[in-house]
Amino acid sequence: MKLITFAVPCYNSAAYMAHCVETLLAAGKEAEIILVDDGSKDETPAIADQFAAEYPDIIKVIHQPNGGHGEGVNQGIRNATGLYYKVVDSDDWLDTDALKRVMNQLREFSSWPKPVDLVVCNYVYEHVEDNTQNIVRYNHVFPENKVFGWEAMGHWNPSKYLLMHSVIYRTQLLRDSGIELPKHTFYVDNIFVYQPLPLVKTIYYMNLDLYRYFIGRSDQSVNEAVMIRRVDQQVRVTRHMIDKVDLDPVKEQNPKLFHYMTRYLSMMMLISSIFLLLSGTDENLEKKRELWAYLKEKDPKLYRRMKYRSLSAISNFPGYQGRKLTIRLYKLSQKIYKFN
Repeated sequence: MKLITFAVPCYNSAAYMAHCVETLLAAGKEAEIILVDDGSKDETPAIADQFAAEYPDIIKVIHQPNGGHGEGVNQGIRNATGLYYKVVDSDDWLDTDALKRVMNQLREFSSWPKPVDLVVCNYVYEHVEDNTQNIVRYNHVFPENKVFGWEAMGHWNPSKYLLMHSVIYRTQLLRDSGIELPKHTFYVDNIFVYQPLPLVKTIYYMNLDLYRYFIGRSDQSVNEAVMIRRVDQQVRVTRHMIDKVDLDPVKEQNPKLFHYMTRYLSMMMLISSIFLLLSGTDENLEKKRELWAYLKEKDPKLYRRMKYRSLSAISNFPGYQGRKLTIRLYKLSQKIYKFN
């Protein structure tokens, strides 16, 4: 068994995927790299096959009809042989020095009767437009370099969540969670991080800036104009998260995890609501009402918490002036936190 499987979903990635793969190769032969060619139309398939031919003990290639980023992640989970599993997007990369330290730690976990369920590291936003960096660290949330459970979790500030960039899950835990990401849908990384959390019992945080993430390109899925065009996919992901996790047992078993997961879902409700409002159409305003009605039908208690006592409450100011205020608050937070 390999220590870790890196899944790299690739779609028309020829211009940048080599840099990503080369950084992953620093993990050595204890790592497995699965390049999932998602029906690319450029030189991506040939580049992937060339890497596999050069590193047959490390790199595996899967060619599939186009199924979207989520199906690339799904294929990785189905085919992974690593004890741990991490998704690395083909236009991102890992810091090689940090990666070697992570591999040393995973090697230790592999000798334990019960390896740690979740390893967390920092990630770095590399802002294309102004050539700045924003490092997201968790040192004020998690204890460092020790195994702990959710009860040791500290306070989360508004700009921090666990994202796909920061997590390394134990592969079998992902499979046990039954996770199956929707095809042809963006923003499924939120499901990937969220759905397995109730199964996580042990966590280990390494205060290392491991993942490097470009942000600010005009074609990115997190670009504001792109998010408005794809708002239906954002709503689909939010509904999926509502459906897949019953938060009542989480509340009974671990109140701190319940608080975090409701906060995460509240953020998803807020994002969906904001971009439905930003579109400016009556049709999407109705979709916003339908999303909130869907949550109310599924879980009335959670609906009341989200609507009146959480971050997403700011998306429900009444009337036209209330909607304008919501958008102004979003624009202000965007400037402060530079999240797209």
